[in-house]
Amino acid sequence: MDRILIIQTAFIGDVILATPLVEKLKRFYPRSKIDFLLRKGNEGLLRDHPKLNNVLIWDKKNSKYNSLTKLSKKIRKENYDLLINLQRFTSSGLLTTSSKAKVKIGFSKNPFSFAYTRKFPHIVDQDKHEVDRNLSLIADLTDESFQRPVLYPGDADYEKVSVYKNESYICAAPSSVWYTKQFPEEKWVELLDRINPERKVFLLGAPDDVELCMRIKNESINDNITILAGELNFLQSAALMQGAKMNYVNDSAPMHMASAVNAPVTAIYCSTVPEFGFGPLSDDSRIVQTEEKLECRPCGLHGKKSCPKGHFKCALTIDTKNLV
Repeated sequence: MDRILIIQTAFIGDVILATPLVEKLKRFYPRSKIDFLLRKGNEGLLRDHPKLNNVLIWDKKNSKYNSLTKLSKKIRKENYDLLINLQRFTSSGLLTTSSKAKVKIGFSKNPFSFAYTRKFPHIVDQDKHEVDRNLSLIADLTDESFQRPVLYPGDADYEKVSVYKNESYICAAPSSVWYTKQFPEEKWVELLDRINPERKVFLLGAPDDVELCMRIKNESINDNITILAGELNFLQSAALMQGAKMNYVNDSAPMHMASAVNAPVTAIYCSTVPEFGFGPLSDDSRIVQTEEKLECRPCGLHGKKSCPKGHFKCALTIDTKNLV
């Protein structure tokens, strides 16, 4: 099996949860050349990845269909021996079926899975992590053993964050794409107020998260907070998280970044639940969620833009004493 393509064009966390396939395929087929297709904006996760041959990029925002057409032509020219599609939507199914890959594998939820060589169910239940579901696609090509996600910060990434590692510190990533996955601003303030003021706190996130981090810092009585949101790229953030005493995160991408460098992590669950199979995988992992029994929780698999009930009790009833 010389040429392999993995497709995962969803969000940051989804790409990270696809990396176990790279690890296992390279271990079982060390001479293979593995390519990875992702959406534009996520390519920094796999920059200089030592086990990947090439990273293909789909620009879904600016030239979605033109980019898709070009990618389809490029993929066909590569004549892959194996194509693994982790995405369950139409566009990735089109890329898969139009490819000339000898073997096409994916989930049966994809509308084009009828044309796959092999297809597998994607069932969300409390017995399997999303990594297990992804690895099930290649179990017959490798084995059934578990593999944690892996990211590879480089020397330059560690050098970039070395200036912040001269004292004990924690990291917090307060933002999430989904409102009901995000621990409320006032609760982050409450949490940071409980942190030992002698321990440095770094707030991580994207450039769009700077304003939120600024409000949290200004509202907190903790005067040992530094905002690094917008200052560090994916791999630099992962390198910093790796050396933290603890990383406080939502049920979102930074949790998976922590897993991918085996960093200590406390994952805060609001509207979603760990039973969906997207929980932390670090050796030192904690999950904190409300102790109240709420009929409305979980309200969805991926979170929502607002609380459907208007009270957001799944987040507001979490006791920050349980976080420190």
